[in-house]
Amino acid sequence: MPGDRDAETRPTPAPSSPPEPAPTAAPEPAPAPVPGPPPASARPPAPAGEGAAFVLSRGVVALFAVACGAAVANVYFSQPLLVTIGQDLSMSPALVGAVVTLTHAGYGLGLFLLVPLGDVTDRRRLVVAQLLLLVVALAVVATAPTATVLLAGMAATGLCAVVTQTLVAFAASLAPPAGRGRVVGLVTSGVVVGILLARTASGVLADLAGWRSVYLASASLTAVLALVLYRVLPHHGGTPPTPLRYGRLLGSTVTLFAREPLLRLRALFGLLVFAAFSTLWSSVALPLSEAPYHLSHSAIGALGLIGAAGALAATAAGRLNDRGLSRQTTGTALALLTVSWLPLAFTRDSFAALIAGVVLLDLAVQAVHVTNQTLIYALRPDAGSRLIGGYMICYAVGSATGAIAATALYAAAGWGAVCALGAAFSCLGLLLWALTRHTSPDPGTPAAARPATPADATPGTPATPDLAAPGTPTDSREVP
Repeated sequence: MPGDRDAETRPTPAPSSPPEPAPTAAPEPAPAPVPGPPPASARPPAPAGEGAAFVLSRGVVALFAVACGAAVANVYFSQPLLVTIGQDLSMSPALVGAVVTLTHAGYGLGLFLLVPLGDVTDRRRLVVAQLLLLVVALAVVATAPTATVLLAGMAATGLCAVVTQTLVAFAASLAPPAGRGRVVGLVTSGVVVGILLARTASGVLADLAGWRSVYLASASLTAVLALVLYRVLPHHGGTPPTPLRYGRLLGSTVTLFAREPLLRLRALFGLLVFAAFSTLWSSVALPLSEAPYHLSHSAIGALGLIGAAGALAATAAGRLNDRGLSRQTTGTALALLTVSWLPLAFTRDSFAALIAGVVLLDLAVQAVHVTNQTLIYALRPDAGSRLIGGYMICYAVGSATGAIAATALYAAAGWGAVCALGAAFSCLGLLLWALTRHTSPDPGTPAAARPATPADATPGTPATPDLAAPGTPTDSREVP
């Protein structure tokens, strides 16, 4: 600029007045519009979880944890109430068994159909809408006059209870990358407590006021949580919604599995550890209700209080992941999971051995689970809901596999065979980790670094840039 100005003034040296205006000429104000605030479209996208207006405080994280625990507990309330419900509504044993089956089927369907919506819509409205629909479903269950109405309400309850995973993805999107593991760990601890205490809470309430009071109380709590979350949460997380039609949204969930090797690996870890988890918790009541213990249903349900130690592992695993120790955390947890079946095999001889095995197993499972969720969310923050929803489908498959196999195996060969099955699932997980620890894909190379079209790009439109581009502070991604 100065050189150009001199070149223009040299041909006309005669007038002495032009140098006067030169200092106040327009070139000085010309750059002024440039430093001004650029339009929103010109600004680079903020990294996931680093929203400028919303601060994720400890109180909000605790609210996320409470809401997750309260929502997921609805899936498990019915388990200690099946006999009472069946007697009240004159249900056959087959129909009584369908109560649990339909609840879990609805939950699995919701993971695929509802959780991905968090990537394309206002997450606060989605959470509140799901919670209000859950209130309606719980009210239907609580007032069901016939078995048909009850089963429909149970299926709807499972479908809407997937708001748990919508909340996990929402919390992860609001968390700063450097502390995302800690936040996911804290929120997941609420899920752990909700799952393990659901049976105890429903048993106590049913003894006090009947089985219907369980669902009425849960509906009331869910309505209060919907109001509080609507007032506290922001509209979106750190990533803007992706413009996708619903059909392509569901298809992109499958595409993500095809294009993200780390997602496939971590989903397989999740399937195996939750198969082991379900192997224990779906069958442990059987030996405890027989000699030499003859424990009541409420006493067996109280065993879940011991398993709540897994909530401690969830928090600790999140912090370790933030420090870049996800690989070591996974390997150590899978080794503990395998070892836990040794004391569990002596359940009939020692109640202390059972307690030791339960604590080890729950600590290990939750450590792997939190590490999985933190790593896969970091792959594609703009597709966080689809990633977590797809991962949880594998979790549900593992849980169902463990439950079906364990109950059938106990009837055929006893508790020792059940422990051998759980140990087999655990050993497979540990072997998978050992074989892939050095050869698995580096999650530090996200989808944006690859030339392939992202899973959420629509045909004929430019690909949506990945927010987790190389150089952004998603440092928790390491080889698993």
